[in-house]
Amino acid sequence: MLNYDQLKKLVTGDTVAIRGSAALEPAGGPGDKVFPPTHAVDERNKKPGAKYAFETRRIGGQDVTCVLLDSVQSQANRMEEALQVLWDERKIALPVVSVDFSSVAPEVGRVTSLTAPHRIADALLRDSLLKDSTQLFRLSEIGKSFTDASTKNATALFKVCPTGLVFGLWDSTGPKGGLGAKFQRALVSEIVGINAAMGTKTASRIDSVTTGKIDYDLYKAANRDEIWTADRDHALTENGEPVKVGKKEKAGKPSAVVLGNIAPSIDSVAGGVTIDEAKHTVVLSLAALRRLGFAEGALEARTVLTALGLLAVLASESRGHDLRSRCLLVPKKGSALSLEAIGRDGKTTPLDLDFAAAIKLYNDAVAALPSDVKFENAPGEVLAELTPSPKLADLVRRSRALAAAEGDDGVE
Repeated sequence: MLNYDQLKKLVTGDTVAIRGSAALEPAGGPGDKVFPPTHAVDERNKKPGAKYAFETRRIGGQDVTCVLLDSVQSQANRMEEALQVLWDERKIALPVVSVDFSSVAPEVGRVTSLTAPHRIADALLRDSLLKDSTQLFRLSEIGKSFTDASTKNATALFKVCPTGLVFGLWDSTGPKGGLGAKFQRALVSEIVGINAAMGTKTASRIDSVTTGKIDYDLYKAANRDEIWTADRDHALTENGEPVKVGKKEKAGKPSAVVLGNIAPSIDSVAGGVTIDEAKHTVVLSLAALRRLGFAEGALEARTVLTALGLLAVLASESRGHDLRSRCLLVPKKGSALSLEAIGRDGKTTPLDLDFAAAIKLYNDAVAALPSDVKFENAPGEVLAELTPSPKLADLVRRSRALAAAEGDDGVE
């Protein structure tokens, strides 16, 4: 298994990158349909597969139709979620800033610098207060510390959010605006469906009680504890008129509140795909990590970042590839994820590393950090605990109330 001394040699040597690849297939077997992520499209764009990210790639010297199954950004989120679990279980030490949203969004609970969209530079952290304080996080000692971080000296960011150096970070909403600290991704991962063919999706429902046919209208109920009413006198009104429940062609009908039959329909815009296989590709750029400067302990810090990237990959891979509803992928026999180091001359060297060994490798690297770059918090211990500022809490409450109101007319 790859150990700390061997990893340090990779970081100091001529290794340009560590890459991994795996061939995946639907859990249902070859030919089973999978559903890629959907994207917004113009209402006039109703061609088959319009909501999916199709593209032509060169594979084996041929143009092949491929479809994106999991993006670089989505993969990064999955890897950070896997690191969050390890940190929660106190298996790794990692600087983490946490905001507790339980008071305004109980089902959300805690958001951390591992789960916030923009990591430690996210607005949710920026607009929160240190716990039991009136000081905004970005005005605190920790919040100010990484404002001047750069590729020439990344020490401050390393000590408060090393994942920002691995997955990329742009402090675009900080005090420097667009000139804020900006770091490229050193770790990229994506899953692509190869030789993809578009499919169709059918939908229908037979209601065992109602038919959905009535000779009167349904209205939004004035009483927020109810969804709808047939009584105009108890309806929500606008400009003195009762407001029909539902939108467009469903307005006022039982189908707007999910009652009655749904006529059979065919969806070819987002009807899933069949593929020959899915290819999972991972690249960790040691060249990018070498460009990061540190006041002290540069080699040890870069080694920790390399170990963190490898741990993120294997932690996420250990959880499987259940990407979304009807998109569970499994490795093809003999084609599970394998890692190799790529030298400056193109020479490749296989790396022997599994999930358990990756945890040990990372912890050994963290233990070897010199005092100037050593992490201050123990495994599972937050670097800073925050609470939403009053203005942020009010914004969250209002936006969630509006979203609930707009969504009270049933499922489309």
